[in-house]
Amino acid sequence: MHEPLHRTIETLYRAESGRVLATLVRLLGDLDLAEEAMQEAFAVALETWPRTGVPENPRPWLVSTARFKAVDAIRRRTRLDAAHEDLIARIEARIDEAPSDEEGAATAEIGDDRLRLIFTCCHPALPPEGRAALTLREVCGLSTDEIARAFLVPPSTVAQRIVRAKAKIRETPIPYEVPPPQELPGRLNAVLQIVYLVFNEGYSAATGVEVTRAELTGEAIRLGRLLVELHPEPEAVGLLALMLLNESRSAARTSPSGELVLLEAQDRSLWNAEQIAEGVALVGRALETRRFGPYTLQAAIAAVHASAATAAVTDWRRIVALYDELVRLQPWPIVELNRAVAVAMCDGPGAGLAQIDAMLEQGYLANYHLAHAARADMFRRLGRTAEARAAYENALALAQQEPERQFLRERIRGLE
Repeated sequence: MHEPLHRTIETLYRAESGRVLATLVRLLGDLDLAEEAMQEAFAVALETWPRTGVPENPRPWLVSTARFKAVDAIRRRTRLDAAHEDLIARIEARIDEAPSDEEGAATAEIGDDRLRLIFTCCHPALPPEGRAALTLREVCGLSTDEIARAFLVPPSTVAQRIVRAKAKIRETPIPYEVPPPQELPGRLNAVLQIVYLVFNEGYSAATGVEVTRAELTGEAIRLGRLLVELHPEPEAVGLLALMLLNESRSAARTSPSGELVLLEAQDRSLWNAEQIAEGVALVGRALETRRFGPYTLQAAIAAVHASAATAAVTDWRRIVALYDELVRLQPWPIVELNRAVAVAMCDGPGAGLAQIDAMLEQGYLANYHLAHAARADMFRRLGRTAEARAAYENALALAQQEPERQFLRERIRGLE
């Protein structure tokens, strides 16, 4: 195969496999069968597109090819009793129903296949760790090894969680649908967590050679808009604001040659003013309700950064105050780490270092590379070079993303 075409299909897989899979799950009603059929469809594409060329609209082509592969698989595996005949007849009768490529239609369609799949993956009958692993596998397309590295657990543990979650969906059975309005309030928090999980994997990929995965951040924002239209609760609005404000900095987060650029060193003229304006307006809308939660508070912190003309004039006191409230609502170690960094910007690196050391002494974040990187930066700013080098080396040993590893190597070289 010609190398450019091979790269085109790889890019298409990353961008479209989630939507293709979601449509196939609706058509076939079975995650495993849908996965197998989708993989076969991409294999056919690898074989035939070098001869025929890439279709003008590849997603419906992939869905149609996978649908017929699924029918063939059912026929191979089973004797055709009445139930299987009905299933095959139903699949064959369906026309290609890939979501519209027109932005307006995709946004207005609250019966979106991807959203249905997320509601299925985060059903309350599934354990939280199963929801997360299944979503990263089915919605984000991550491999078992990538998910294991993201959660710092063995790949076998992730595989077991996914198998158990799929079995629970099949045996319960959990319907593949957006739930009725009366069930939405009880399901919304889990769905918001899943959408944010998708966004975070795109915004800061757990592994690989790229800092971001634009297809995931874009898809998470699209789903966030659908959720706000479906159920405009303050936290749904706050999450959309948070994603827009973070995404607004994407063009400035890496140099032209791919190196990581920290927030304080970013060229703010590259920030997306339209996304910032929309995000700030959404934050205000959520805060006015007085019923906001962690997503809105994180968005408010991002809005403070977005509103500062330069890093030097950032209102760090305001950020610490917002983190105080966030820690009260969500006392997670990573939130406390971020607060410690903000404290260091207000009261000096010694104050931030004391808080990070206290967390590490309690065993929190010992395997989290950013905790060691933040600690190293405190030492560097204090002029404690040997301790900074050791902390940077700890961070480097734990980091999986290549741009982050390169950044840490540069910091170590800078100490010399």
